Amino acid sequence: MEMDVAFGPIAEFISDKTIEEIWINSPQRIFIARAGKSELTNLILSPEEVSQLVDRLLIWSGRRLDLSHPFVDARLPDGSRLHVVIPEITAEHWTVNIRKHLMRHLSLQDLAQHGALTASMAVALTNSVRAGLNILVSGGTQSGKTTMLNALVSATPLGQRVITIEEVFELKPVLPDLVAMQTRSENLQGEGAIPLRKLIKEALRMRPSRIVIGEVREAEALDLLIALNSGLAGMGTLHANSARDAIIKLQTLPLLAGENISHKFIAPTVASAIDLVVQVGLASDGTRRIQEIAAVTGRFENDRAEIETLWKWDGSQYIRGVGSIGSEEKFSAAGIPLADWWSKDE
Repeated sequence: MEMDVAFGPIAEFISDKTIEEIWINSPQRIFIARAGKSELTNLILSPEEVSQLVDRLLIWSGRRLDLSHPFVDARLPDGSRLHVVIPEITAEHWTVNIRKHLMRHLSLQDLAQHGALTASMAVALTNSVRAGLNILVSGGTQSGKTTMLNALVSATPLGQRVITIEEVFELKPVLPDLVAMQTRSENLQGEGAIPLRKLIKEALRMRPSRIVIGEVREAEALDLLIALNSGLAGMGTLHANSARDAIIKLQTLPLLAGENISHKFIAPTVASAIDLVVQVGLASDGTRRIQEIAAVTGRFENDRAEIETLWKWDGSQYIRGVGSIGSEEKFSAAGIPLADWWSKDE
């Protein structure tokens, strides 16, 4: 499907590499974002043009939108992510968001050159992935979690089999042995839905070397933790305001799986399952960078897993924290001397 046919009146926004996101609040209020800042465009559409645009885009994705299912997430031909909500969920107009992934194909070294982290941190994260550490990427909306996760996954050793699990295909790591799976919505009869929890269980039957969850939001956190505690390497993203908040949230989400799940079970599980938390953020000037890298020590107290800061952005530079990386056995098995885990020369 040609871009100008698929995207119609917004094709020029899609092709503009400086535009990160396009959203339609109403046919007369269409916005774009550049460098994290929003701009109202001069484009005005009719309600029919908005609905026709969405219909064309959904043909490619195979997902549906109607009164019984008034919102949808879908991947577009160029790899962007589409989200649509229609009345009566919205008050009057169709609301459309198209999020582009301008930096999705960048490696950790590329991100370091863009200022998202230092060269030392890039070496540390690359070696952590090679050693099979379990890494959680956290941050707010539009902070660059997917970009960072994609770069981390792309650092996986070539001989390993990676399975990605997402609500909508967004990750696109450069790996030879990769299986990508996404969830499925229910059909018109209210049947056939395939949630993240089901996909995680299926992935474990597919001989994975590691699994990657696009975003952990609900009870699937429990399935992920159980998989990681069985010795399988993994990564994922989670919405949180800090590395510490991410661990606290990861201890809370599994409680949604049932009343028989308790904090006393979850705290040691999180402490032993997660090795690193990478907190990313969006600055007021639109710059996306790592705000903190923290190590989960493996210890827990008062039903809380303990974490220590390895690096933290102080507003002008990265400060090396007092924390140290654990998981010596994983580094040894991967043939990586722990003394060389990170490069001390910037």
